[in-house]
Amino acid sequence: MENLKKRFKDNGHKMTTQRRAILNVIVENHDEHLNPEEIYDIVKIKYPEIGIATVYRTLQLLEKLNIIYRLNFDDGYNRYELNYDSEGHQHHHLICLNCGKVMEVKLDLLENLENQIEIDNDFKIVDHNVKFFGYCTDCQE
Repeated sequence: MENLKKRFKDNGHKMTTQRRAILNVIVENHDEHLNPEEIYDIVKIKYPEIGIATVYRTLQLLEKLNIIYRLNFDDGYNRYELNYDSEGHQHHHLICLNCGKVMEVKLDLLENLENQIEIDNDFKIVDHNVKFFGYCTDCQE
């Protein structure tokens, strides 16, 4: 948290109580890929005075500071997760078409493909995003 506080300060922002609360919700629920409304619902339990607009503004700021990623799983919501990767590469996701469950795939086999694409097309790739849609174990039964 001290490192994040320094990142805020270095970019001319303060780590307010509301920002810390929103960030804590994201950290504590890092496997959930929460959308802004879900983050708001959790934060307002402890901080009932917080507004949804504050959540949206804070998410924009956290994204701008490269603390979180905004994800789109084609379900009509932006979802957020922590940015652990200093290289800028994201991991991939498995999305269940029935229940909406999202699972992370840490394995990245696309590095060789990226290298070949860069060579063949004289193009510098800085990131990629892969989503696999299907059915989780529970929904296959």
